[in-house]
This record gives sequence, structure tokens and C-alpha cells, in this order.
Amino acid sequence: MTRQRMKIWMAITAGAALTATACGGASESGGEDTGESGGSFSMYVCEPEHLIPQNTNETCGGEVLGALFTPLVSFTADESEMTFDDAIAESIESDDQKVWTIRLKEGFTFHNGEPVDAQSYVRAWNAGAYGPNAYGNNYFFANIEGYDALNPKDPDGDGAQKPPAPSTKELSGLKVIDDRTFEVTLTAPFSQFPLTVGYTAFFPLPKAYEDDPKAFEESPIGNGPFMMDGTWQHDQQIKVKRYENYKGDKAKADAVTFKIYSNVNTAYNDLLGGNLDIMDSLPPERLGEAKSQFGERFVERPSSSFTYVGFPLYDPKFEDPKLRQAFSMAIDRQAIIDAIFSGAYQPAKSVVSPVVTGSREDPCGEPCTYNPERAKQLLQEAGGWSGPLTLWFNSGAGHEKWMEAVSNQLRSNLGITDIQFKSLEFAEYLGLLDSEKITGPFRLGWVMDYPSPQNYLEPIHSSGGSSNNTTYSNKAVDDLIAEGNAADSVEAGIEAYNKAEDLILEDMPIIPMWFGKVQAGHSDHVDNVVIDAFTRVRLEDVTVNQ
Repeated sequence: MTRQRMKIWMAITAGAALTATACGGASESGGEDTGESGGSFSMYVCEPEHLIPQNTNETCGGEVLGALFTPLVSFTADESEMTFDDAIAESIESDDQKVWTIRLKEGFTFHNGEPVDAQSYVRAWNAGAYGPNAYGNNYFFANIEGYDALNPKDPDGDGAQKPPAPSTKELSGLKVIDDRTFEVTLTAPFSQFPLTVGYTAFFPLPKAYEDDPKAFEESPIGNGPFMMDGTWQHDQQIKVKRYENYKGDKAKADAVTFKIYSNVNTAYNDLLGGNLDIMDSLPPERLGEAKSQFGERFVERPSSSFTYVGFPLYDPKFEDPKLRQAFSMAIDRQAIIDAIFSGAYQPAKSVVSPVVTGSREDPCGEPCTYNPERAKQLLQEAGGWSGPLTLWFNSGAGHEKWMEAVSNQLRSNLGITDIQFKSLEFAEYLGLLDSEKITGPFRLGWVMDYPSPQNYLEPIHSSGGSSNNTTYSNKAVDDLIAEGNAADSVEAGIEAYNKAEDLILEDMPIIPMWFGKVQAGHSDHVDNVVIDAFTRVRLEDVTVNQ
């Protein structure tokens, strides 16, 4: 995700259906894989925030890093099931869910020829966890022993003073056993741990990273099927080429050019004109025409993307749950989906995507059901609304029309006549969210980092969660998430996660809007375009029609 802060943001993202990285069924279009190789093609991305894995938590940077790196574990494109195929780990084992032993496969190398060994993971995870680096994925290492020593708080604990420098740069919970084996000791049992290490934050780093991190980011040295071809040309393009010494299945194409766009409609026009080969997120207002224009080259499948409207709970105007429920019940999600998204999305009645094991069809009930009369009643019980209301969203990503539809429904159903919009470039938007300067309901999205309910609950809704832009806090929710985390298995934790979700939906710090689908298109220059539930194109499998 990412943050679609696709944080997560895997979270939060800038595209129309881009929602934080990172990470069910596969979709193929345009013909069969003939087994031919060679040629080059182009792929749409927005400008990445970063290209160091431990600092990349949005989908555009994650898409590039997905070509350059191979994770410890991977997930099937169809069911998002964890697998060691197309992955670096040979095994991940634990007797108590707290101390985990990771064994690496033999023979993988970085693009500079350096072996991918246990130390390369310890190096990377230490860098991600080291507080002064201020990497966006720092929080992913918080459950490894020694994290607090790398992230000391200010002496008074109130955030007013600068925290002291860490006394160490290494996590005490990481231990190299031999070249291919390392041990991870967590602060508490965590059954989801093997799922998490498939995420971008846990990619390895070569020694070259330590020599010059800034230079490394301009031309990352990965361990994946593609390697950099030149340096990152900001706001223009990123070029990669096939890594011929790759230990796994080699990429079918010779090269990929990631074309960087600031506006999805510009990219879409290039796709129509044959100047772009793959676009993984089409403009919402053009979905109706896209199906007929691309035919078999239109790709549609379930994704893990989740769009929501959050409330800035640090503003007293939004502190009453009845007001938040009123806003939710005043919005006709299905009408917006039908009118703007050509019926392609699914109204959200939970905060966990249907593609994730443990999700439920409608745990929200009445608060997520369109009922304008009940909405008016709840608003009155909450004391009504006075003054202007500002709706916030990131610009250039196709959100204008549906946010306008939301405003019209709030006017009609709640009588809020003075509604304004604040639309900003994504980087500035995220900065204001992080600094708690958003003054009204705000649009955000999420794409899973790994397929677990925990990934939709803890980052967004736990007290101090990494993507908790609402500042929501409920100790009972925190305790239930912790209970799910400590369960004996992934499946055993689902009951506690469901109970936590019930409380979240009752409090309604966010309005669940809809669950997305991958809606992509590609030119006739490429075939075998497969997009997984993480909304990632399996670039290594794409074939070029010569």
C-alpha cells in the first residue's frame, strides 16, 4: 500500500483507483502467452515519493520496486495465497509465533553481483527501523525486539522536545545464523508475521546502499527480474531492463519504461493513441467507454482497494458518532457507483476487503445503509451543523466528480448548503493529513500490504496507527487487535479482528465508501497482462508482440 498514505499508504495513492503499496483472482487479456521473449513496453505510473524499499509505501513507487526486487514470500495472483514460489525464502518457521527462523534459497544475487544473504536483510531492516532515517515504513519493524532503542522518545514523553539520538543502529531481535539463515525475535507472538514479510518494507539491501543512500535511491540495486537502466528521471520516466543473471524465472520482455504522469486523463489519452502500453488504473469517468474501446484488452478483476472518507476527529465538530453516522447514511453509494463508475465498484459495508479471508459481507448494517430520513434525525440529535463544510481530496486522480456527488447528497439530505472543496497535489495533501491540518471530511484509500484483516484494522484504526489520519482511539479496539495478533494462527485471530471491526464501525471514524476492482487497459503491443489483488501488474510475465 500502502498508505494510499497506498500508506499502504500500502496504502493511500494518487491514482483514480490507486489507493498506500506494496500488497483475488487473476485476469489475463489479449491472447495466450506464446513463450516468446524480448521487446520492450511502457507502463503508467505517477511520480514515486521514494525508491528505497523501507521508505516506499505508495503504489507508484511500489510498482517500480516490484520489478526491481523479489520478496521473501509471494502471493498467488488468483487467490492471494502465500507461496514460496517466485520468492527468496525457502522457509519461515516458529515454534511459538515469537521467534521466527528465515531460511533463504541459494543463488540469488543483487544486480551488482553481490549475494542476497542473511546480512542483506538484517542491513535493510535495521535501516528501516532506525528512527533518524525517518523512513515511511519504519512502523513495520515496531514489533521486533530492540525497536524502541532505535526510536527513543523525548525525555518528557510529550513530544515537545527533540528525542535523544539512538544508542544503537541495530535491532537486538535480528540475528544472523549463517549466510542463508537469520532469526527474528518479536516483542510478542504475531501469527501474521510470515504474511507481512512479502511487503516492500522487508526487501533486502546490498552494501552499496550504505555507501550512499541518496545515490542508491536514484538508481536502486535490487534482486528482482528487472534492473535499473540509467537513473530515475523525475516526473518523466524510469527505465528498467531484464536482469540476465536472475536466479528465478526470467522476465519475458527485454525492457520496461515506466512513464510518469501527473494526470490520469493524459495517460489515458496516450493509451488510446498507442503511446502507452499498460495503464493499471483508468479514469473513473471514462470507464464506461473503456470497455467498448479496449474490448478484450480491458482488464477487470477484484482488487483489495478500499475507498473511504475520514473524519478529522481532532476537530470538535466531528466528535459525535451520531453526526458521523448521519453523514454516512446521507450518502447513496450505489447511485454514485452507477452514475460515475459505471456500476463497477461494490458499496462498502465493512472496512475489510472481500478479497481477504475473514472479511464479512455486512457487519456495518444501518450506519452504512442509505437512509436520508434517519440521517436527518441523527444529525439533529448530534446538535445539527452550522457554518461551511469543506471536503478534501487529492487532485489529478479523478476524484472530483464523485466528491461533487457526495456534496450534492449532503446538501439535499442534511441541509448543509455551504459546502466547499479543497483539492491538492498528493504530496502536499499527505503532508497536511500527517500534520493534522485537514479541516473536514477527507478522501483516502487503501490497498492491502498483505492479505490479513489486521492490515485493514491496525494501521488505520489503532491508537497511534501508522495510517491513522483520523486520530481515532479506542482501547477496546486496540486490545482486540492485539488479541488477534497473538492468536495461534492466521485463522485463529479472525474472531478477535471481527470484534474490533464491529467497534470501529459503531464509532465510525471513517465512512466506508466502496471496494474497488482493477480496471485496466493495454495496447495491442502486449499480451498476458495479469494484475493481482494488490493492483500490481505482473510485469515479468508480460509478453511483447514483435
